[in-house]
Amino acid sequence: MAYSAEYSRASEKYLDKQTRDVQKRILDAVDDLPDGDVKKLQGRDGYRLTVGGFRVLFDYTDRQTDDGKAIIDVLMIGPRGDIYKK
Repeated sequence: MAYSAEYSRASEKYLDKQTRDVQKRILDAVDDLPDGDVKKLQGRDGYRLTVGGFRVLFDYTDRQTDDGKAIIDVLMIGPRGDIYKK
C-alpha cells in the first residue's frame, strides 16, 4: 500500500534545522514506509521509525488522498534519546 505523509509543524521545523543529507535520509525512510525499522509505541498511540540516530513518531489515519493513498501523520522527529520525553 502506498502512503502519503503529512508532517506536523514541529516535524517540519526540526527537518529544516538539519543538513540536506539528514533531511534526505529521513524523508526517504518515511517515503519507504511500511518498510524499515517500525515498532508500535508502548504506553501511547502511534509508531516509531528508526533512521540512524533519529526517531520518527507517526500514526496511521483513516483518511486517504484523492488518488487513494493512505495518509500517515508524522507527529515528531528527533534524536533517539530525547524524542520520547516530549
